[in-house]
Amino acid sequence: MEPASTILTELEDYMKREALTISKFAARSGMNSGTLSNVIQGHRPIAMQQLDRITTAMDLPEGYFYELYVDNYIINGAPDWRRIGPLLQRCAELNKLDCIHRVVQHIMDKLIYSPMLFDTAEELFKQGSHAAAALIYESVAEGERFQHSERLALCRYRLFTIGLSESQDANLHAANQFEPYVERLDEADQLDALKHLADVFASMHRWEKVDELAELLGQKASLQYKQKTKKESTQKQPARPLIYYILYAHLLRSLVSDELGNYDNALYHASLYSDMSWVNTPYSQEEQRVMEQFQEWAMANMYLYRLMAGQVEVLPEYIHYVETKEAEIFPALFKIMQAANRYGFNVDDILERFKDHLSYREQHSRLGKFNQQLTGDRYTRFLTELAIYHLSRNKFEFGFHYLLESLESSVTIRNDTNIVKCVGLFEKHRVSASPEVIQRYTNSISEVQKINEEKDGIITVSS
Repeated sequence: MEPASTILTELEDYMKREALTISKFAARSGMNSGTLSNVIQGHRPIAMQQLDRITTAMDLPEGYFYELYVDNYIINGAPDWRRIGPLLQRCAELNKLDCIHRVVQHIMDKLIYSPMLFDTAEELFKQGSHAAAALIYESVAEGERFQHSERLALCRYRLFTIGLSESQDANLHAANQFEPYVERLDEADQLDALKHLADVFASMHRWEKVDELAELLGQKASLQYKQKTKKESTQKQPARPLIYYILYAHLLRSLVSDELGNYDNALYHASLYSDMSWVNTPYSQEEQRVMEQFQEWAMANMYLYRLMAGQVEVLPEYIHYVETKEAEIFPALFKIMQAANRYGFNVDDILERFKDHLSYREQHSRLGKFNQQLTGDRYTRFLTELAIYHLSRNKFEFGFHYLLESLESSVTIRNDTNIVKCVGLFEKHRVSASPEVIQRYTNSISEVQKINEEKDGIITVSS
């Protein structure tokens, strides 16, 4: 295709080569011959639906002319949303992100397009076209950076959720970029945003930050719940019932207390999300499901916190409670391994009993899927606990297996703290490692060193 070519010259050349009249090509493409004639003569621009029909009639791949369409009708033409909107949608469907970027960069000089671009990004986000949506959100946010608008905050919120990945470094950056915009969101969106932020910081063990966000989440959710009236039911609502956020705030604070070793405080907060006496009646079906789930979590976690505090005698009761609750088994195993390593009791029979739950799987409850970042971090730490347990009992084959799995997972999610822990554990038992194990360890450390170079050497380890 020559640089100076246009869609119309390409079409005319094709019709000449194939000896097609306007009426014959119109029949082949399913277009009205009068409409096609006006398009060819330049009396009317090509609509996206017409462009796709022309492309198909010329036996060309879908989207073949989209780059030229951007040049002919957007960059060098008069931008019209009736063409821009469908073009962005089709580019997203075909993953033509360069075209989307060019279009958006060209028209964002005019803030009049900002609301329409935002609405398009929202639609693409709902459809799961996150890469395309992110390009538009980024441009809208840049265009409105001095507006202090709710739309700007929503763009930053969407970019935060889209940007979450396995990498804790990337997640920390995304969280820090978004957090200043939380208060600009609609009250309903603030609750979901605070929950997402708290989950991300929890996956990175930023416990003081988690506690701060959990307290704010509980305050905002409680205030909204007290102000809730039938008249306000037409207003925008958060993704879940308001009682969910109140209870989840207590759940987060119990998690923080557990991680910091304050088990009395953890039990206190667990009692708060097991008590539903304050919930207004009648309950909706969704509220009922929320209450049942939190009461189940509270019961399991009360056993857990007692076990972590050294009350090993509750272990049989704890196992009996969780064994019929599929979603509770993995979290229970993780904490049981922590307690076993701390207090030195044997759990071989428990590991054998639940051996099918020792490999990674997505975690779900009756309320939906657990946060991916939290699940990934917890599983990585679980592998470390398994390694510690087996190595301390001279079961080196199992111990090194779980240790290397944990190290590799830590490298993937960029968990610096667990990397250091794995390195220390390996060096402590290196004398018992086989050559194959040492080679695999060395390979993982090479990956760590590459990461360090990218990060200007945050961790120093040796192989």
